[in-house]
Amino acid sequence: MTSSGTTCGGRAGRDEAEAGPGGGTGPADGADAGGVTAAGTGPGPGTGGQPAWELLLPAAGAPARRRGRALQEALREAVRSGRLPAGTRLPSSRDLAADLGVSRGLVTEAYEQLTAEGYLRSDRGSGTWVGGAARAAVRGARDLAPRAPGVRVDFRPGTPDLSLFPRSAWAAAQRTVLTRTPHSTFGYPDPRGLPELREALAALLTRRRGVVADPERLVVCSGVAQASTLMGFALRGRGVRTVGIEDPGSPEHGRLFASTGLGTVWLPLDGEGLRPGPLAASGVGAVVVTPSHQFPSGIAWSADRRAALLDWARSAGGYVLEDDYDGDFRYDRAPVGALQGLDPERVAYAGSVSKSLAPGLRLGWMLVPEALVDEVAERKRTMDLGNPVLDQAVLAEFVRSGAYDRHLRRCQRAYRERRDALLAALAEFLPGTAVSGIAAGLHVIARVPARFGPPERFLERAAEAGVALRPLEEYGTGRPADGDVRLVIGYAHLTPPVLAEGIRRVAEAVGAGGTRA
Repeated sequence: MTSSGTTCGGRAGRDEAEAGPGGGTGPADGADAGGVTAAGTGPGPGTGGQPAWELLLPAAGAPARRRGRALQEALREAVRSGRLPAGTRLPSSRDLAADLGVSRGLVTEAYEQLTAEGYLRSDRGSGTWVGGAARAAVRGARDLAPRAPGVRVDFRPGTPDLSLFPRSAWAAAQRTVLTRTPHSTFGYPDPRGLPELREALAALLTRRRGVVADPERLVVCSGVAQASTLMGFALRGRGVRTVGIEDPGSPEHGRLFASTGLGTVWLPLDGEGLRPGPLAASGVGAVVVTPSHQFPSGIAWSADRRAALLDWARSAGGYVLEDDYDGDFRYDRAPVGALQGLDPERVAYAGSVSKSLAPGLRLGWMLVPEALVDEVAERKRTMDLGNPVLDQAVLAEFVRSGAYDRHLRRCQRAYRERRDALLAALAEFLPGTAVSGIAAGLHVIARVPARFGPPERFLERAAEAGVALRPLEEYGTGRPADGDVRLVIGYAHLTPPVLAEGIRRVAEAVGAGGTRA
């Protein structure tokens, strides 16, 4: 009986009947069986031209108590990596044990385990072979987080200063939680969130944002993105097919609702907020809005437009999702209260710590109209069974202790200073630039005079200078023809010297001396 394949044999002339699981009799060695002998010199006695077993030697030298597991891991990795390709015939357990200087039982156990897993196959009468099921694993892990390679100054909006993250206060809250939290808390949580966090957030949001915050209607989620998705599924279950989004607004809202099977319609804004006429004619069943500090235009909706939106929701039976993405940051006066406080049965209110602490925490919340609470909570349960309990407990302690309020005050001082530094740099290096929107949030809208354009060339030259900028046109359907360059400039994550350096680089790149680039 002969078999073809690559031989990975031990000593020539040994009876393969002694090989691992399956037993039986077979050819004396791979060369006689018509196989190809692997190159290399074996570590133990044997006929020349035998395979190199160096890849298994570290496992053989492992401490006795973990030598068997190490041998299995090394053999498994050799198959995965392709160093032992499919069709390779393995030596008998006795030969391999002798070559490696380990017990035969250790090798037999390894053969049996890898045969059970599918890495090896044992054919009666033919010995043990490398199976064909394994494929080489991908080496390393790619990092797909948003990055800006080659950029020296990144003005793109949406990121707080991550260096301000309160590590010491957060660590103190974590130590407190680990000391005091009962063991039972670490089981599967209420999908709406830990009761102590919902209570802490309800008190915080009532005090700071003027919402109607019932802890029983508050759902802890992984940021506003998941809140939008949860709301989208609930709306779709009630027959809604399209959702209105602000124009200009965040394109991400459209992508999130599309993932739930809902279509989106751009609804135009003016200087006061969403225009009532186009909203009424749109036929949408819900809208997502940013009324306290509209993104990206930076306006605060007027009281009349807030009332008009709620009138539409009540008369049409529609719902409003309020994205309060940066409502805590107002620098010239107290922040405008949330829309949800005017009608909690028609407005779902969503927020997160992504702008106040760090987006990587993936912690947010949504206050849900009573009619939708059960649907949203059930969808949250089937999505992920709830957010990690330790993170929730730490945030609850962080809020209750007052550390969150102290951190917000620190950020407000820093971001106000940086906004002032940005405005000063624009006035110095790009004279004639107009900044619009209220003094709030983490970004401004800058309208650069046409003499520094056209917009496409302006952005190209800025990029060549190592400065990343985001044009307003990326956030909606509007395409003004006046030649001015409209930019959405994020500043919170940049220090005043870096802000000035970035604007200076842009000015030099576009020839800011009154000459059209």
